[in-house]
Amino acid sequence: MFQSGDIVSSKPWAPDLDQGKHHRARLGFILMSTDLAAESDFFTMAPDGVAVHITRLKTDDITTNETLSRHIDHMADAAARLQPDTKPDVISYSCTSGSIVIGEDRVMDEIRKGAPWARPMCLVTGVVDALRELGAQKLVVGTPYLDEVNTAEAEFLFAKGFDVLDIQGLNLSTGTDMGRVTPEYWKSFGQQIDQPDADAIFLSCGGIRALEIADELEQTVGKPVITSNQAQFWSCLRRAGIADKLQGYGQIFDHAGTTLMPAQ
Repeated sequence: MFQSGDIVSSKPWAPDLDQGKHHRARLGFILMSTDLAAESDFFTMAPDGVAVHITRLKTDDITTNETLSRHIDHMADAAARLQPDTKPDVISYSCTSGSIVIGEDRVMDEIRKGAPWARPMCLVTGVVDALRELGAQKLVVGTPYLDEVNTAEAEFLFAKGFDVLDIQGLNLSTGTDMGRVTPEYWKSFGQQIDQPDADAIFLSCGGIRALEIADELEQTVGKPVITSNQAQFWSCLRRAGIADKLQGYGQIFDHAGTTLMPAQ
């Protein structure tokens, strides 16, 4: 029995070690501090053996082009804080509009500075990956954003070679309001903005609750539905070498994404 003043001396032990709970892959995500949806989305989608690591940027609860541009200031530091001892395979900046306003290359350069061991990613890269994998050319886009952000997004998609048939935003200014829009509203909104000629519907923003209705909306409209968190997570999985086909989150997860997989 231990008495105060005793010195603890453990016996020699030989613990059994394995590759750990997350032996297949480790994914890291840099979220806005106001994001109410992405963290739960990622944990919901994560296959067995795949880790999800989260850190957050301190961000203003107002989403304009000017406030989004400031996310870059602490990107490298945020990346460096994502489990550096276990070294995630992929680290992604999880903000659709911020990725567009700042630019993919600049975001990835900062992630490399903080976490040179990881494959850098940002959310819109995953969206483009998913749309191209599906062969979608003509898009309708629904967002929660102000129209200054919607204009930047339309320009981005146009520059990537997509035809934006329409883009409609809810003109919400705060991330917390964006996260409070109900999933059922996103389903209805997607149906209302859909057009017969559209190849896919893109519901844009990592902070909205659109993932849970993506599969149901696809069944209703008869075409692919891409959401920000779904597309980003699919692309990150494939870039980490995970080819699992997940059920219930949209048809993109039926696609192998072989061009994204790491060389063996």
